[in-house]
Amino acid sequence: MTNFSQSRPRRLAGFTLIEVMIVVAIIGILAAVGIPAYTDYIRRGQVVEGTNALAAMRTDMERFYQDNRTYVSATPCTATLAQRTVGKFVLSCSPDPTATAYTLLATGSGPLNGLVYTVNNANVRATTGVPTNSGWITCTTSWIMKKGDTC
Repeated sequence: MTNFSQSRPRRLAGFTLIEVMIVVAIIGILAAVGIPAYTDYIRRGQVVEGTNALAAMRTDMERFYQDNRTYVSATPCTATLAQRTVGKFVLSCSPDPTATAYTLLATGSGPLNGLVYTVNNANVRATTGVPTNSGWITCTTSWIMKKGDTC
């Protein structure tokens, strides 16, 4: 009787170098697409923090105006609150409010460095600064919320 286990070469278990390289290439392609998309997703979430804080600050300014009929010395723009940080944004009043007008700024920091949103007493919203090499655009009539938005 013949023993078949000795006559056939034994196949080794495991992966070949080609199979491992294919898996590495697939992971590289997925990372090349996924990481920038995830970064943009995180950035859009951080932008919402800044614009919401700016809208809330504008509401505080209007509330102050209704009570005092002037924006001068408005509580959101006093020295102690003149610059406050919300998320990745620094909120400020620029320049100092007059009796009938103000402009509020939200200036980005960290990954949003260079991004600047403004809103004034007439609720005119603008994106006056954008991160360098980000694909974002400036707009004088609205807030640009993500890469690829149009004005």
